[in-house]
Amino acid sequence: MPPKTRDLAYAAVFTALIAAATVLTRFLPVAVVPYSLQTLLVFLAGGVLGRRTAPLSIMAYILLGLVGIPVFASPPYGGPAYFLVPTFGFLIGFIFTAWTVGFCLERWGNTLTAHVLSIVSGIAVMYLIALPYLFVILNFYLGQAVDVGYVIKIGLLPFIGLDVIKASVAAFISYHVRKNLNLS
Repeated sequence: MPPKTRDLAYAAVFTALIAAATVLTRFLPVAVVPYSLQTLLVFLAGGVLGRRTAPLSIMAYILLGLVGIPVFASPPYGGPAYFLVPTFGFLIGFIFTAWTVGFCLERWGNTLTAHVLSIVSGIAVMYLIALPYLFVILNFYLGQAVDVGYVIKIGLLPFIGLDVIKASVAAFISYHVRKNLNLS
């Protein structure tokens, strides 16, 4: 069944929010993997929009960037060359993270515990996609001889604590939004 107009409008709102959140990232210190609010919004999209609509929102965001609109967090900020940026794997992971969160909630129901576990599952999926992508781009495209430990050091350890905090916030918000809108 195709998404309803209302669902597509909600997806567009999340697409715009994720794009806007990247602007904030540009004011932070430069890092291989930048800090951002994108993950919070991806978790919320999965928790509020569900497994069918949330990935559409993330894909729309990625497509906006790939066609050249400067919505990504680090240079070149957009365009097809962004496929070769080491952090592009996180963007791909966002699609599957949002799907995972929505899928888990369909199975586990609308409880706060289900939201927390769904988002934790989404975090695992995100890193399972993003870290190997980071490894491959650093080693085989950029020619940097890095090992798995280094990738974990730069791509996971500085961020996992903040992601858990963002997951907690997203779980609380998405639970209450779904409850108040009767989206269970």
